[in-house]
Amino acid sequence: MKRRTVLGLPALGVAAAATLVSCGEDAPVREPDGPGEGRTTYGDDPSQFGDLYLPAGEPRGVVVVIHGGFWLDAYDLSLGAPLATSLADQGWAAWNLEYRRVGSGGGAPATFDDIDAGIDALAGLGLDTSTVVALGHSAGGHLAAWAAARGRYDEWRGRVPVTHVVSQAGVLDLRAASTDGLGGGAVEGLLGHAPTDADDRYDPARQVPLDVPVWCVHDTADANVPYSQSEDYVAAATRAGAEAELVTIEGGDHFVLIDATSDAWARQLEILDSIAPPRPA
Repeated sequence: MKRRTVLGLPALGVAAAATLVSCGEDAPVREPDGPGEGRTTYGDDPSQFGDLYLPAGEPRGVVVVIHGGFWLDAYDLSLGAPLATSLADQGWAAWNLEYRRVGSGGGAPATFDDIDAGIDALAGLGLDTSTVVALGHSAGGHLAAWAAARGRYDEWRGRVPVTHVVSQAGVLDLRAASTDGLGGGAVEGLLGHAPTDADDRYDPARQVPLDVPVWCVHDTADANVPYSQSEDYVAAATRAGAEAELVTIEGGDHFVLIDATSDAWARQLEILDSIAPPRPA
């Protein structure tokens, strides 16, 4: 059974994103009769679900795809569907995760509660979770990095740990993003106010060093999330003794990182190959 996922994009200067997803994606949908490819809910809210894409053989590991869109409900997991399809073709189990966003019951702490619960839901999907890569774009990159630190806090269970992070132009410093006015006040929308010390539990820049490797992939021409978000995070992480790498992309834009036909995506697949090499045919 297949279900067409539809994405409505507001007029926020993101025509490129609309182009990427205008054709839609057929997300696999399974009947609720046990683990398998398709859609699974992890809560009662309409936004608490994920689409699982499986490879033909034994998965190399699991990649949790976390879409961006400045945490706004105008954007949904359709942004991640082409990547999930590509990942399954490359031998990965891809968990394309939806979550509550600002405007549909999201924001702090609900959005973070959902990322925690959504990743923990992998425990019930019959997968080997010894390798779990959180891969997220823009606001999703923020949530991917945050997910690797969530086990430090009593508020979240973190039963399925993240073992690697690939941040695609992630919003990794909420204070800097607030100062720069990214997304027209998107950080304030997420938190309900400008960031304070009490919000450090939501901010990857305040969670350095992570205990897992992080790759920050960013295009120098990005006009939506500045390159400095990744550059400064990696500098701080390496100073703190963490394993972090800045992967510089040139000649594209904010959205080239989630174009599954691009050289930028091919570079990210190489990163994943370094985590878990392809299985022999």
